[in-house]
Amino acid sequence: MGHVYAPLLIYLLVALAVPVLFSLAAAHLGPKKPEPYKDQPYESGFPTPPLHGRFPVNFYHVAMLFVVFDVEVASFYPWAILLKEFKAAGLGFYALLAMLVYVLVLGIGYAYEWKKGGLTWK
Repeated sequence: MGHVYAPLLIYLLVALAVPVLFSLAAAHLGPKKPEPYKDQPYESGFPTPPLHGRFPVNFYHVAMLFVVFDVEVASFYPWAILLKEFKAAGLGFYALLAMLVYVLVLGIGYAYEWKKGGLTWK
């Protein structure tokens, strides 16, 4: 029985060994020219000055909202593909009802974010 999983074990070992070996090779064989500016944080290829005070998180907030609602939209495709099978099994109404509840809950979240001003760029 153990020989059945041997190819999987080999695959996992290779999948773990390759990134480790590449990282070690890059660390030992790569050029090393330490400079103080290389340790500075950067954005878009340019060093950023040190931040003082509060850091605006609008971009991250909008990005997270995009991810949440993108996942919502991505869930419609498999549901639409399986809807014919749901109808054939007599579950068409319940499948539609489940998706409507799903959309309603996420729609309430969307309306809440809109009302709170989470979708406006400040």
